[in-house]
Amino acid sequence: MVHLSLTRYASIGFFGIGNMGKHMATNLIAANHQVTVFDINPQALDHFKEQKQVKIASVPQEAVANSEFIILMLPNEWKSGTNRCQVVAGGKGEGNKMDQLKCATDVVVDKETDSLIVCDRDNRRVMRWPRGKRKPETILTNIACYGLTMDDQKFLYVSDIENHSVKKYRLGETKGTIVAGGNGKGNGLNQLNLPIYLYVDRDQSVYISDTHNHRVMKWMKDAKEGIVVAGGRNQGDKPTQLSLPQGIFVDHLSTVYVADGGNHRVMRWHKGATQGDMIVGGNGAGAGPNQLNCPGGLSLDQHENIYVVDYNNHRVQRFSIEATN
Repeated sequence: MVHLSLTRYASIGFFGIGNMGKHMATNLIAANHQVTVFDINPQALDHFKEQKQVKIASVPQEAVANSEFIILMLPNEWKSGTNRCQVVAGGKGEGNKMDQLKCATDVVVDKETDSLIVCDRDNRRVMRWPRGKRKPETILTNIACYGLTMDDQKFLYVSDIENHSVKKYRLGETKGTIVAGGNGKGNGLNQLNLPIYLYVDRDQSVYISDTHNHRVMKWMKDAKEGIVVAGGRNQGDKPTQLSLPQGIFVDHLSTVYVADGGNHRVMRWHKGATQGDMIVGGNGAGAGPNQLNCPGGLSLDQHENIYVVDYNNHRVQRFSIEATN
């Protein structure tokens, strides 16, 4: 049994509805709390569509970013009393069959089709894995994919680490449009060198961790070249430099947060800044509470907490940005 006692108004996010979430959320709504719900299964959200105090999140980040408390509910496939959850993609060993993956590097939730879109890097394909008993399908082939993201209009963006480019695809189509790079490997403003992680904003500007150029690039919609928004002054550990940047996040003020993998730190670059602020790590590679070891993906919430995938420490860390200032 789950018991949540709140003595004041609170905003609460449900990541998944599961077997108990509907009744728990209903009770919280009756107590005048603001509730945000997300579930990959649209039918699980039907109960909440007519309730005024409920916000239905279109992506998981909305349920997390706008909530003081997060409730993670087990999916309906994870039955009470068992110790196993449902594998939703892969799980049949490393391979290239339709029910296998080989070094999956990124995933996007496509709520409209109730499925996951997975970058199956070493099989050079992007796959769609529907929920339930529907079979997976390959939606893109012969692509050295690494990073994925999706914009508000449901265009899929894929980074290609062989062609040093980022392409935009309309779901269901196999011919994409180059939106960044595509001019060979290099460090020119119209080039990329091992683009991996991506972020797209509401204006369809694409932010790219241009890893081997040790910089983060911003390519505005229909641009012919990008803008350096972080790093780009050779590899190094100075405030003006990055080393093998990984995950990126951009807030509503266009402030860029980047996992500076080679320097074991997280940097923040305000819009138009020529150098960044170190907000996490920077104390050498290690497993201490103030250390990171090759940070990868990251995200932020509305309370200025930053969540970092601490790759070589096999953990996810949370830091308060306000406390690091």
